[in-house]
Order: sequence, then C-alpha cells, then structure tokens
Amino acid sequence: MSEKNKAGYHVPKLRFPEFREAGEWDEKTLGDFLTESRIPGNKGDVAKKLTVKLWGNGVFAKNETTRGSVNTQYFRRKAGQFIYSKLDFLNQAFGVIPAALDNYESTVDLPCFDFLEGIDSGFLLEYVKRKDFYEKNGEEADGSRKAKRIQVEAFLTFPILVPELVEQQKIADCLASLDELITLEAQKLDTLKTHKKGLMQQLFPAEGETLPKLRFPEFQDAGEWESKSLDKYFDKIRNGFVGTATPYYVADGIPYLQGKNIKQGKIDPTGLVHISRDFHKSQNKSQLDAADVLMVQSGHVGECALVSEQFSGSNCHALIVLSPCGKVDSRFFVHYFYSPQGQARIFVITTGNTIKHILASDLRVLEITAPTFEEQQQIADCLASLDDLIAAQTQKLAALKTQKKGLMQQLFPALDAEVWP
Repeated sequence: MSEKNKAGYHVPKLRFPEFREAGEWDEKTLGDFLTESRIPGNKGDVAKKLTVKLWGNGVFAKNETTRGSVNTQYFRRKAGQFIYSKLDFLNQAFGVIPAALDNYESTVDLPCFDFLEGIDSGFLLEYVKRKDFYEKNGEEADGSRKAKRIQVEAFLTFPILVPELVEQQKIADCLASLDELITLEAQKLDTLKTHKKGLMQQLFPAEGETLPKLRFPEFQDAGEWESKSLDKYFDKIRNGFVGTATPYYVADGIPYLQGKNIKQGKIDPTGLVHISRDFHKSQNKSQLDAADVLMVQSGHVGECALVSEQFSGSNCHALIVLSPCGKVDSRFFVHYFYSPQGQARIFVITTGNTIKHILASDLRVLEITAPTFEEQQQIADCLASLDDLIAAQTQKLAALKTQKKGLMQQLFPALDAEVWP
C-alpha cells in the first residue's frame, strides 16, 4: 500500500469518543481469529440439520420433507461458532450458531469455526456482512458460474481490519442494540399484518354464507348481504391493452401499468415504464379512470389495486380492468379480493398448471356477496386505516435498516479497492 493511501486508511469515519486517539486498526486475516471445526457427526439420513439464511438473516434448523442421504457425512456444530455457506458467500450467508441449535449438524459446504482470542464474535459477523467485504472477496470464488464456492482455505486468508477488543465490543454492542430495535419493529409489523388478516376473515362472510362474523353496530340489523355477479357492480370488466407497446416506450410520457406494478392492493411505481403521448392518444379506449380496479390476469392472478387520481388517464398492459357502476366503493372489492373468501372465489375461475390465468369473461359472471354501499364504505375505511398503520410501520422499519446500513459504513474503515493491500 502506498504511503499516500495508507495515512488514515485504517481509521473509520465515525469512532466512539474514548477511541478517537486509539490509533489505526490492525491488518489481520480471518485465519488469525478463526479455526475450522470438524467434529464428525451423523449421516444425512439421521442428522439434525441446520442452515444459514441468505442476506445475513441468521442460522436456523433445516426443515426437510424427505430424509437425507445415508452416504453424506455431517459434522457436529456448537453454539457460538461462526458459520458460512461456501455456495452462497456472495449472498451474505453468514451467521453465528445460536444456543438453540447446539449439536445440530451441517456438511462441509457449511463450514464452522471456533473463535480464537482477540476477536468479538458480534463484531466479526457485522464485519463480514458488509457488501464491500463479501463482494470483493467473492471474486476469489472457484467453480462453475452457477456453483461458485468460497473454500475454507481461501476464506481464512481474507484480510480484515480490527481495532482493540474493547472497541470491537463497543461497536458490536451498538449494532446489536439497533438489531434488537429492528427485530422489535419487525414484530410490530407482523402483528399488524396478522391482525388485518384475522379481521378480514371476520368482516367478509365465509363461503356459502351471507352474513359476516363481525359487523359494525350500525349495520347489525341491516339484513343479509346480497349475492350478485361481479358485472352488477362493475359494468365494464375488460382486458387491458394486450399488444406490445415496446416500440413506444419513452423516458418521460404516460404511465403504462403492468402486472409487476400491482402489489398487495397498491400500484407500485418501481420499474414503471412510460409510453409516448401519441401512442397513448391512439389507445384512448383503454385509458384508466380513478376508482377502476386493476387485476393481474396471468401469473400472480388475483393481485389487484385501485387506480388513484395519480394514474387516472394512464394505460395498462395484460391486466383486467374493472370499472364500477352506480354506488360502489371500489376499495371494498380490492380488500375483498385479498381476503381468504375472495381468494377462494378467484381460485374457482383460475386455469393453468405452471402459469395461472383468469379471463375477464369468467370474472364478469363470478358471484360475489356484498353489503350496501354504506357498509362497503365502512369496511373499506376500517381496513384502509389498518393499511395506513402498516405502511407507517413499514417505513419506520425501513428507516431503521437504512440507519444501520449508514452507521456501519462509518463505523468500519472503507474497503476501497485502490488502497486495499
């Protein structure tokens, strides 16, 4: 490393006050702190197996539907050992074995290591989970393009920068606190989603019934829900533009919605393409109106979303468009299609084995049980409020993950290719 680049390179941008004068981090290799463990265990037919989740998501017991091979040797693993996947090194498959998986087993493709003195296990795990570490060192992978592996011998030679143990522990404790907060917020999000799912099961009548289990007080005596074909609620149920608009794609034009943009009741602008205004004008009969419902008709059938004012006047491709008639709350039907009852009704008209399809003609005559417009509104408002809470919690969780990512970029020295020895 040149003197020009070396000065200050071994120091992170952000350091706890008590370590600001502690000097630069030391250059070491993983082999200075890890030693491979190979305690013979059982064969694959009886071994209690563990696996490493991708993207740093931890170590878990492996659920198998069939017994493993009697010819495959497994090795016994201990709680607190470091583990990685040779095949998925580039997919951030690293972890530390939790106490609950002590004495579980893995093959040599999931090697394990005991920690030596001078390294904090939490610090090391966070260090290797960084993208600039595993992507750079992943270049050392051998094997075919589809089956590249990081062998133990190469893994132990990978260089790392480490401070004194007490600073390692401080960094690990800081990031562990953030992880605990992220886990807590993720659990809150899961709780909200579970609550919504359970509520939907009660707000819509079960198959073959005309009354829901749960009803708002003002509708307790409103009578049974009415069963009608879907075309009584949506007078136009048609296929979106089916031809190809690729030659008319432009950087800035009219939004052109596709199946990939319909996710969990919302229009997701990720990967949104646009068509030229001239082509848009030629497709005036297929333009969308606010309150239309879009439904994916091939692949992830049943996925649907409400067209908002933002996308009014847009075009779409390979989607079924449902245009409401009379007093209909389109939001109610979007929620209904995601309920267990609605999913079951959609399944009735789904065709295909590998790739699923539904037809607009079948959707028109699909029998749907629905309440009055006023009760539709009340149900839609209730579920929309829950959606707002879920969206807010999702954003909060994403912000915490972004915060941790940014913090890690500053707590560890950058592995710049120009200065890495």
